Amino acid sequence: MLRPLIALLLMITPAVAWEATPGPICALTHDGRDAFVRLTYDPSIPEYSIAITVQDPWVNTARFAIRFEGPRGLAISTERHVLSPDGKTLTVTDSGFSNVLDGLEFNVTATALLGDRAVTLLLDGAAPAVRDFRACASGLSA
Repeated sequence: MLRPLIALLLMITPAVAWEATPGPICALTHDGRDAFVRLTYDPSIPEYSIAITVQDPWVNTARFAIRFEGPRGLAISTERHVLSPDGKTLTVTDSGFSNVLDGLEFNVTATALLGDRAVTLLLDGAAPAVRDFRACASGLSA
């Protein structure tokens, strides 16, 4: 009796996998417990972006940071972030994202920090998807 209930609960639990999607614009997505993350690489610009969408709006402050914790921990910060009109999606763009991609591939968690808010993302299973995203981006850049 308990086994079918456990199987049902596992089926309705939201997916938390990291997934790379090749195409004319490379994408890496993660639908986590606390946030939806989408990284893109658009070779026509050429530009990388990361967008982190949360349920409750971010409170905008001057500096956004992302801290990676694990074997190759690092922290990155910028003042060049923007919020969507509803305040729920924070986006950062740049011409290079090697530190972000290294952080996602080689660590255990990533914590997005804006003001007093911290949103932690689990990086379980991210490494293969990050490698696929890198391959897509380098193939489009060639």
